[in-house]
Amino acid sequence: MEEHPVVVVVGYPGAELLDIACLTTAFDYANRAGATPAYRVRVVTPAGGPIGCQSGLTLQAQGALERLRGPLDTVVVSGGEGHEAAAANSGLVAHVRRLAHVARRVASVCTGASVLAATGLLDGRRATTHWLFADLLAATYPAVRVDPAPLYIRDGRVTTAAGVSSALDLALAFIEEDHGGELARQVARGLVTYLQRPGNQAQMSMFVAAPAPANDLVREVTAMIRNAPDADLRMTTLATRVGVSERHLTRLFLAHTGQTPARYVRLARTQAAARLLTSSRLSLARIATRCGFTSAETLRQAFVALYGVTPSHYRATQTGRPVGQTTATTTAPSPNGTSSSMQNSANDLGTTSLRR
Repeated sequence: MEEHPVVVVVGYPGAELLDIACLTTAFDYANRAGATPAYRVRVVTPAGGPIGCQSGLTLQAQGALERLRGPLDTVVVSGGEGHEAAAANSGLVAHVRRLAHVARRVASVCTGASVLAATGLLDGRRATTHWLFADLLAATYPAVRVDPAPLYIRDGRVTTAAGVSSALDLALAFIEEDHGGELARQVARGLVTYLQRPGNQAQMSMFVAAPAPANDLVREVTAMIRNAPDADLRMTTLATRVGVSERHLTRLFLAHTGQTPARYVRLARTQAAARLLTSSRLSLARIATRCGFTSAETLRQAFVALYGVTPSHYRATQTGRPVGQTTATTTAPSPNGTSSSMQNSANDLGTTSLRR
């Protein structure tokens, strides 16, 4: 491997510029922050020519995909509206496959997963892509185990990331893997972004994934839930407040949100807790109370079920604040420190035991 790790970003006509820029900028900031050895980042395209990006801007390449040789450190295929044409281009696919064999790790961002799938590298692997294109990827490449929920998924040396800005999460994860959490935090601070969202964090929040329910009654009830997650939100109470039967309210919720009122309440409370974990220094027990959970342990269980990580792990990766650094104030957290998943889990359980 070369003295300076070579990171190759593969672009093609119709690529999403932000997919590419998130990667190149993050690795550039890592170099500025003192990455040793420094990354050498190259954007390559078919024949090395400029490409028209999805946004209409033209991007000049730094090399030709066909002429690139290994060994390489990292190969990342960008996404964009041109992904289907790129995946159907046998020459481009063959060269991506060739480079993958001489690289330490391989990745895709967004719909770049289509190109990796076309190479066969995702066969039998769990992979993700932009949530809008997950069904298409699964239908086109049935050998790929598509999971549309996470921000990114690592399966062996192959990583697939979700849509657009998740390229930044991917780059930060690679920087942390290569140089440690402190350098990754310095890069995140320089980019004024989350220190690092966990890879298995859901791509979409329930409050932005879909428009407000069209039904007036359902819209009224969902507003009640979102505005006061700590209120009495039992089915009987909700139905009484809007003057309908529990059965009718359930039917309306299933028709307009795809889930029962109880499920919607649990999701709303869990996501409200996620916001407080990153925007306040409240203890887990206090957050549980504010969000309508009966205990910190109940919150922890709901959080793990939705996000795949404990609340303390989520807080640490979002804010960089060491476990246990909580107060009864809502002062914005300062990004410093880190902790292990084992410590986070112990802290969650410890908080619960203190309440018992």
